[in-house]
Amino acid sequence: MAFPIHRPRRLRRNENIRRLVRETNLSVDDFIYPLFIEDGENIKIEIPSMPGIHRYSLDRIDEELDEVVELGIPAVLLFGIPSHKDAVGSDTWSEEGIIQKAIRHIKKNYPQLYVITDVCFCEYTEHGHCGVLHEHDVNNDLTLENTKKQVVSHAKAGADMVAPSGMMDGVVKAIREALDEAGFSNIPIMSYSAKYASAYYGPFRDAAESAPAFGDRRTYQMDPANRREALREVALDIEEGADIVMVKPALAYLDIISDIRKNFNLPVAAYNVSGEYSMIKAAGKLGWIDEKKVMMETLTSIKRAGADIIITYHAKEAAKILKENC
Repeated sequence: MAFPIHRPRRLRRNENIRRLVRETNLSVDDFIYPLFIEDGENIKIEIPSMPGIHRYSLDRIDEELDEVVELGIPAVLLFGIPSHKDAVGSDTWSEEGIIQKAIRHIKKNYPQLYVITDVCFCEYTEHGHCGVLHEHDVNNDLTLENTKKQVVSHAKAGADMVAPSGMMDGVVKAIREALDEAGFSNIPIMSYSAKYASAYYGPFRDAAESAPAFGDRRTYQMDPANRREALREVALDIEEGADIVMVKPALAYLDIISDIRKNFNLPVAAYNVSGEYSMIKAAGKLGWIDEKKVMMETLTSIKRAGADIIITYHAKEAAKILKENC
């Protein structure tokens, strides 16, 4: 029928009707909060390019964890900054490695938190690349062998989930086999299945001290121009045993999130990365945008695109707003 029979504005007249017909609802249950934990004592350092985000030593991390628990955020994703780096990132599988110590601390003192570990090597190697180097490139298969040791050590320390981020071919299969053989068949894998070689990671490299000493990561992370390749990567990870698949970054890759949601039935995670966070913070500080509204709109757009889980540095701020609006 013609106008005026169809008047979509009828369902926008006030907040109550807008709430009733809202298609996408953001919840604190959607969030995973990343934590940067540094080896040492009495460390709380704000990351200059990520206002509000800090690196903590274990003796100070409870300041952050208390708030995370109080806000009802269900899960944290751990990144470590070790005191010792070497060519292969051996701290990643040490029983006294920074992540292993952090897992034990959190599981002992905050058993209600779900602890996920980022499984990679860039923060732990002298060269800043994501594995074992051979002729200035990452050797895929040698890196898989070290990845197996890393995930088993995380599992023994008490991790609830592991999340491989290095984009090595066959990594999910290698991890699944290693965990199963070590008696940890109950631990799920959240794979960074479609991780792009993105300029949006810049602030993270300040946070984790993980910038490559030479070159870049384009030989193992995906080309930002590729869309169909993401479906292939996800299909391979599912075939190898992934329980959750992830897209990283999120905001500039909403089409990829949508494609994966339409084509696969597994839970889909999206990483709202450091550059996306920092742009909102910077524009908000300058008064160019309403920071809180843009933050919530951004997170809603990621969920609307199809993400079931959102890894975001905004988690605490967004949780406060959602709590206020309950």
